[in-house]
Amino acid sequence: MRTPTLFLMVGLPGAGKTTLAKKLEAERPALRLTPDEWIPILYGENLDQEKLDSVRDPVEKMQWQVAAAALRLGVDVVLDFGFWGRAERDDFRARAAALGARAEVCFLDVPHAELSARLAARNASLPPGTFHVSQAQLDLWWGWFESPTENELSSSCAYRPNS
Repeated sequence: MRTPTLFLMVGLPGAGKTTLAKKLEAERPALRLTPDEWIPILYGENLDQEKLDSVRDPVEKMQWQVAAAALRLGVDVVLDFGFWGRAERDDFRARAAALGARAEVCFLDVPHAELSARLAARNASLPPGTFHVSQAQLDLWWGWFESPTENELSSSCAYRPNS
């Protein structure tokens, strides 16, 4: 049996994570898990930021359970969570290894100005499975985001932009 791969989609809102995740899903093929697609089904579409923040962790925990089962079966998995911090990426790489899977970081490195423009366009006509992200939120999150180190990317996703 071949070794399954866990793809970690890394980037801020508007970076193109879900677009790339869908590409990987089709090309590998792989199971793609995107919290923003499950949240409206489980909790409704008109969530304020506080409610959205409170439901994201339980959805991601549930999606990890599905991902772990798929990896055990030898199926590639794409987790479209954002993975803003190195500790979280380290944790999920360790989880994959414990299941006998490889893990690859797919980093979408998009400049702040480009993210702002993309989010403004997206906010003007929100597609299904997306949530409004204000400029203030992006600015705050930009400061929290820890870009992957070169060491994390050494065996990273072949689809990484700007490479």
